[in-house]
Amino acid sequence: MSVLPYLVAGWLFLVGCYGLATSRNLIHAVGSLAVCQASTYVLLLAVGYRRGGTAPVYSDIEPGSRPVVDPVVQALTLTDVVVGATVTALLLALVVQVAKRHGTVDPDELRELRG
Repeated sequence: MSVLPYLVAGWLFLVGCYGLATSRNLIHAVGSLAVCQASTYVLLLAVGYRRGGTAPVYSDIEPGSRPVVDPVVQALTLTDVVVGATVTALLLALVVQVAKRHGTVDPDELRELRG
């Protein structure tokens, strides 16, 4: 098995974390968080990949004759995509509300939100 997908997942995660740490805009921070989330998609698909694997439908093949991919990993990846899209939409809606109330999306200018 290749180590490349794991390196790509780690690289995506580090790029997203760097974007979160250096962001001076709330919209950029939400985008960086989405990049971090994309690294989990790559990681899950790398874990579930099997060279020469087919879909886990046993109507046309005999069980054990060919390798099949794990459908649980595919379901987890799909769930991860849906949750990531929902979190991104919710955060963007919050950024819109912050922009309406405070007139800025720069986190440094939001002094009154600090405790």
